[in-house]
Amino acid sequence: MRVLGIETSCDDTGVAVYDGDRGLLVHRLYSQIKIHEQYGGVVPELAARDHIRKLLPMVRAVMQEARTERGDVDGIAYTAGPGLVGALLVGAALGRSLAWSWDIPALGVHHMEGHLLAPMLESQPPKFPFIALLVSGGHTLLVDVDGLGQYRIMGESRDDAVGEAFDKAAKLLGLGYPGGPAIAAAAEQGDPQRFRFPRPMTDRPGLDFSFSGLKTFTRNTVLAHTLDRQMLADIAYAFQDAAVDTLVIKCRRALRQSSRERLVVAGGVGANQMLRQRLRHMVEPLGAHVFYPRPELCTDNAAMIAYVGYRRLLAGERDSLQIKVRARWSLATLKPVGGGE
Repeated sequence: MRVLGIETSCDDTGVAVYDGDRGLLVHRLYSQIKIHEQYGGVVPELAARDHIRKLLPMVRAVMQEARTERGDVDGIAYTAGPGLVGALLVGAALGRSLAWSWDIPALGVHHMEGHLLAPMLESQPPKFPFIALLVSGGHTLLVDVDGLGQYRIMGESRDDAVGEAFDKAAKLLGLGYPGGPAIAAAAEQGDPQRFRFPRPMTDRPGLDFSFSGLKTFTRNTVLAHTLDRQMLADIAYAFQDAAVDTLVIKCRRALRQSSRERLVVAGGVGANQMLRQRLRHMVEPLGAHVFYPRPELCTDNAAMIAYVGYRRLLAGERDSLQIKVRARWSLATLKPVGGGE
């Protein structure tokens, strides 16, 4: 089975072709960062309009690069949520329309399930079961994964997700958008001894997250000091140190509570090098292993959507002709799929 994947959940336009026998054939991504950076965040209307301009030409280009004709495509998978409704509708409308005109099935895919299963596209994928830390955009989740579609939410953010906190902290420091790479770059010159920021909700039991207090602490620190280059780097380091440490502490708890031996980390913040280093050191004494997708598959992408679509279409799932997207959509509501690994 060969599947065309489409991703338009936020500010990245992605198209990919996945083949059940040959694996990922081609995936391409167009980023809208230059459009949104002047606003310090994503403007939903501008995102949707740019998806309209870019998506169909990208579909043509990717199919040509993958040497795939319309008759070679057995199904279309598109991101149906969660995300920005206007942006989601662009991908859903095109994906559903192409499927109808080509007389093939289409399926709306859960964006976070795509991230969760992105490491399955690597040469050494993790085996079920595992714990997943999903840190993408407006989502921070810890999930106990028994199999495809078998998800139990162990913890989630009660307010700001960690990615949102990085963006807001970067804006406070005048570092621009997106905040994750900007904070990480500035932190390289920071003094680790200058500040120690709080690790939210780590002094109590449980696996939920909260990053709004860390954002406020960062704001108050910025207001209390003159921001020369070194001070900016010191605050960036302290913020990143606290955010990463919070994630590591919660991951350690999740592994111990579940007795799992594998940890999957996916989503844009999963590319953070400090997080990767500290998680590697954390899992070693536990006899556990940590898995990531390659860097270009940490951010939003269509490769993960095509893969999930392939697995679910192969199991017989289909969508009706109705075009339906969801701004909010819980992972726990997804149907389990047989076939294990």
